[in-house]
Amino acid sequence: MAIAKEQLQQIIADNDIKSVGDIYSLFKDSFKDMLQELMEAELNASLGYEKNKKEVTDTDNKRNGYSPKTVKSKFGQLTLDIPRDRNGEFEPQIVPKYQRDISGIEEQVISLYTRGMSTRDIHDQLHDLYGIELSADMVSKITDKILPEIKEWQSRPLEPVYPFIFMDAIHYKIREDGRIMNRAAYVVLGVTLDGNKDILSINIGANESSKFWLGMLNDLKNRGVQEVLFFCVDGLAGFKEAIYAVYPQAEVQRCIIHMLRNSFKYVSYKDIKKFAADFKAVYKAPTEELALSELETVKEIWGKKYPYAIANWEQNWEVVRPFFGFNEDIRRIMYTTNIIEGVNRQFRKVTKAKSSFPSDNSLEKMLYLASQNVKKKWTQRYRNWDLVLSQLMLLYPERLNEYL
Repeated sequence: MAIAKEQLQQIIADNDIKSVGDIYSLFKDSFKDMLQELMEAELNASLGYEKNKKEVTDTDNKRNGYSPKTVKSKFGQLTLDIPRDRNGEFEPQIVPKYQRDISGIEEQVISLYTRGMSTRDIHDQLHDLYGIELSADMVSKITDKILPEIKEWQSRPLEPVYPFIFMDAIHYKIREDGRIMNRAAYVVLGVTLDGNKDILSINIGANESSKFWLGMLNDLKNRGVQEVLFFCVDGLAGFKEAIYAVYPQAEVQRCIIHMLRNSFKYVSYKDIKKFAADFKAVYKAPTEELALSELETVKEIWGKKYPYAIANWEQNWEVVRPFFGFNEDIRRIMYTTNIIEGVNRQFRKVTKAKSSFPSDNSLEKMLYLASQNVKKKWTQRYRNWDLVLSQLMLLYPERLNEYL
């Protein structure tokens, strides 16, 4: 609630305020006074009468002096007088029992950590703003408090059916026993029957392998996922077999974005823009037959110069072809640009300042916090979802009807 201009003028005059330092000193004293008044009001409500105004009440309990308590706040250390009652029943809520830090610093640390700030940067910012010293070890301990939350999130029950699930991995470096080790962050994203996006799990493991993905697929099954229509994945060897071992009826769709990137590896930088423009005719083709025709055209233009770029598509056509059996609305989902790339961008944004992480837990914490921020932005379901679901119900009635 804003203070009226006249009141501000009176406060300035009464307290002889002449500098920013004077303002902070006033805030500190006022903050302490306000806490004291709030605790007195809490005790009044608990006892049923105001101080020095005891009347007829239903309680024989009464005030019993004060206990000093030093707490940390954004205005530095404060010594408060905590009111007591004779029966020992009163526990103030504004400054909870046993709590010595009322600064909100823990929330501030987690917020800064979410943005990808290093422990040194967090220390410097808190010191500059509040004069608070927090070591790297203390920052780590504060952020460790979300580890049980992550564990609960990783094991939460999931929907019984997801029309689309996307699986991808991002690679990072971890310091382990004085050595730098490679780690993969395995990310699973799903689209629900309502057309909403969700991050189903994030796990840190050794470098990307089909064996690890198999474990994650079994985890999805154990958490309640009974049916998946499409898995959109990259080209990891053995990936398709791992999926069919757990979800034998699912269709595996090779990620178009990954296909393009793999082809671009074999194309000179000066030719990538023209090569990409020509290749658009392949994955934009209305039918598989026309797509194959366009692939032949691209091969005639670029095949001699970049044979491996074309062979990448020819050798993987079996896991690309499902894409061409659907309309634009479904293709837009399977193309994966929005859901996978959006999440990956956010992960790279918060981790770009770190060349390596001190542990798997530190990486997991940062990616989990970033993922929760991503999900907050997913406020709308996929465009034209009603049309998408109608088509899926016509194509897979026996697999979807019992869940609708």
